[in-house]
Amino acid sequence: MAGRDRPPRGTHDRPYSALNLRLVLAALGVVVCVALGVAAWVADFAVLALVLWALAVVGVVDAVVVQRRRRRRGPGHRSLFE
Repeated sequence: MAGRDRPPRGTHDRPYSALNLRLVLAALGVVVCVALGVAAWVADFAVLALVLWALAVVGVVDAVVVQRRRRRRGPGHRSLFE
């Protein structure tokens, strides 16, 4: 079998990182917050819309931070589906 000679992804001392999951969740949060913010704006809830758009900005910043950390790990860690 081809997968048996692969080393384990994480160890007890150095667990495998969850950066891919964090990136997907940040992107999903951005999409949901922008969509709900637009819906709140249309429904004339301006304060709620601004709060949701601020959360979307936080999600974008988090995605940028995660992507920078993924780049520092080396060329073998670029895919979301590792």
